[in-house]
Amino acid sequence: MTEPTPGQDSAPDAEHEPAHDPEVLQLAAQVFDLARLGDTAKLAAYIDAGVPANLTNDRGDTLLMLAAYHGHADTVRALLQRGAEVDRANDRGQTPLAGAVFKGEREVVGALVEGGADPAAGAPSAVDTARLFGKDDLLTLLGAG
Repeated sequence: MTEPTPGQDSAPDAEHEPAHDPEVLQLAAQVFDLARLGDTAKLAAYIDAGVPANLTNDRGDTLLMLAAYHGHADTVRALLQRGAEVDRANDRGQTPLAGAVFKGEREVVGALVEGGADPAAGAPSAVDTARLFGKDDLLTLLGAG
């Protein structure tokens, strides 16, 4: 790579960008696994050390989405305490709350609602998901029953 001319912006070499660094990709995969597995202590330590609370994978799923979908209420609470966006939708328009409703994760639904999740956010919304799958008990929890 040559030195840029003064006043000229230089484009970074793609293979040296952090997003393409194999070590960074491996760390990101580990962090996503911690969210899926509900390893709250380790995940919180990574977030506290500087990993973004709203880190997303290639489908737009946040750490919060993965923790919610896999039924880890304590991990959900820890992520919310660390600034995770409660209503951030993935690339398909699904929110963590809708994912938790779909999976029937009552405790996670409660944690997200307590954290300020909007039952009408996303497409389909958590309310739409509960109605579609006949989860009347969760409709009540969402304030729509």
